[in-house]
Amino acid sequence: MIRVVLVDDDAIVRQGLRAILESAPDVTVVAEASDGAAGVADARGLLPDVVIMDIRMPRMDGLAATRAITALPSRPKVIILTTFGLDEYVAEALRAGAVGFLLKDTGPTELLEALRVVMAGDALLSPAVTRQLIAAFTHQVPSLSRQERARLASLTPRELQVLTLLGRGYSNADIATELFLGEATVKGHVSRILDKLGAGNRVQAAIRAHDAGLTRLARE
Repeated sequence: MIRVVLVDDDAIVRQGLRAILESAPDVTVVAEASDGAAGVADARGLLPDVVIMDIRMPRMDGLAATRAITALPSRPKVIILTTFGLDEYVAEALRAGAVGFLLKDTGPTELLEALRVVMAGDALLSPAVTRQLIAAFTHQVPSLSRQERARLASLTPRELQVLTLLGRGYSNADIATELFLGEATVKGHVSRILDKLGAGNRVQAAIRAHDAGLTRLARE
């Protein structure tokens, strides 16, 4: 059973999300919170698997709440609930440890599938959205530090290939098709890449691939 906490200051949004989530036999909503501070308290006390988090809320916004939740020993997975107009905030939340995001008009089927994808250990970003989020960082990291270069140098040639495709927004299935590998093999490569780069999730790794120029070189 996937245990979920909903954090949104709009009661109607929370009601709609709860109805969708609890229509599935493997999902239960254990709490609703109307602001980030209450969401953090629920995450600490109830130990949910996933927290679905709005960005703009009173008392504590979604960014601060995400940082607090991802720092908990139980480390619930945080999915940001947002609109395209808030990409810059989503990017900061991903830096803080969120595993992805949903749009507020996400359909019921996609919402439920998103939870299962996150629970399987993948990040919840479409290729198009990944590119948009990565682009938001291009002016922030003009060059790689010595430590970052050393981490990239530790990757094998195959891991560099996987990282490049990951940086272009490819899913594990897409990478497997592109490189003629099994999905399990790709998942193993991604796990080792995250470990070597010190990245919390595949989105952070994708951002580093972009910072290193791998995605640009792949297209030239």
